[in-house]
Amino acid sequence: MKTLFIILFSSLIMIAQTKYPEINNAIAAGSFDEAKKLIEVKLNSGNLDDEEKYNLNFQIDKMERIKKDFNKTRDDIKKQLSKYYTDLTDSMIDAWEKDNSLEMKMINSEKKYFRNAVPNLFRVNKEAQKIKQAVEGKTYHSKLNQFLSKHLPESVQKISESDLKIGNPVRIKINYTLTVDKNAVPAGETIRCWLPYPREGHSRQTDIKLISVNDDNYTIADNEYPQRTLYMEKKAVADSSTVFNMQLEYTAYSEWHNVNADSLKPYRPATDLYREYTSERPPHIVFTDKIKALSEKIVGRELNPYKKLKLIYTWVDENIPWASAREYSTIDSISNYCINNMHGDCGIKTLLFITLCRYNGIPAKWQSGWMLHPGSVNLHDWSEVYLEEYGWVPVDQDYGIQESNDERVKYYYTNGIDSYRLIVNDDYSKPLYPPKKYPRSETIDFQRGEVEWDGGNLYFDKWDYNMEVEYQMLNQ
Repeated sequence: MKTLFIILFSSLIMIAQTKYPEINNAIAAGSFDEAKKLIEVKLNSGNLDDEEKYNLNFQIDKMERIKKDFNKTRDDIKKQLSKYYTDLTDSMIDAWEKDNSLEMKMINSEKKYFRNAVPNLFRVNKEAQKIKQAVEGKTYHSKLNQFLSKHLPESVQKISESDLKIGNPVRIKINYTLTVDKNAVPAGETIRCWLPYPREGHSRQTDIKLISVNDDNYTIADNEYPQRTLYMEKKAVADSSTVFNMQLEYTAYSEWHNVNADSLKPYRPATDLYREYTSERPPHIVFTDKIKALSEKIVGRELNPYKKLKLIYTWVDENIPWASAREYSTIDSISNYCINNMHGDCGIKTLLFITLCRYNGIPAKWQSGWMLHPGSVNLHDWSEVYLEEYGWVPVDQDYGIQESNDERVKYYYTNGIDSYRLIVNDDYSKPLYPPKKYPRSETIDFQRGEVEWDGGNLYFDKWDYNMEVEYQMLNQ
């Protein structure tokens, strides 16, 4: 029982730093080879408890993950940019590095660039965007934006006409497959797999029906686990990939609250809900001096919770562009990372939004899973905030302010969400069931799945995943 507790506890905490300054300094300087040698000396000393061994081993793993994310050289970057800049110079690249438009890390005394550094440059740097547009021509609205321009007004209308806060239902069938590479695990060894499974208890996600699993022995985690899983095992076969598959269907609804900011009742600070969801949660939700200063800039003297929420939402939408993100397990503090780099993907922006809300006394929490819009199926993170009289209200910071003359549609995602979501997580960094023996590939979120065997965790480069989706529109 003690060993199980240590494994479970460590998998949730996994400290950003060790208690050894010399190791921390080497990691911070990008001297990964030196840091690994120092860690191995500690591991071989025989003076460590199981938890410390676990965390030191994860530091080695984390450095390897960073290397996989930062795998581009400057020559690679120049080659990618040559299509857009015929007069490209090193000083231009240096300037982009300095303003964080081009993400780079020093690793073992060499500059290494994020694998999506160049695509991100054109997403976060306005001048670079102009260059790209001039070369490639006019940009058009995405398929997702075109879809939402019809779906959101329809949802507002249908929900407004009923006494419910949900409407516009769709029956969604998913076929989810996780495939482990052949020979990733020795033949005969057992591969343990956790697949993302829908959560119950939400009015906008109902009638969950499991259709099939490609193994008779599987376990669905109880709904009390905030990150819900379907677990199964298979034996590895030589020269063959190992396939884990499940098919299920459920009904998804839009949810929208016609919030009247001026009639909101005040919060009750003595409640457990208020205390929990307005608290810090290191390392990713911390009320740093930067957060406090940014909050003062955004919120000022506003006191109304929903008006504060909209101010925060609008600032993040206007100032933090979407950019492809490195793996969350390699980021020491996600909200701090977002402020320092001034860009982020859906989860990074969501954690900044949650942190600012909590600092301003607005209860806020994580929610995530998949976005399943036709033609735009992908992993996705969003949040919920608590408003007196309304309860928990979904907010999608990443979808931002919509182009509409209807204020209800324009700010739809400050108090609503669309019908095309799969909710897997109602929190982040919570234990899976059954617990993993080794550190997760994704220590924050859980959307793709997790895989391990007795020899260790199988990282994302050892397996792939695929989501196939079918839709059936329902009458409300």
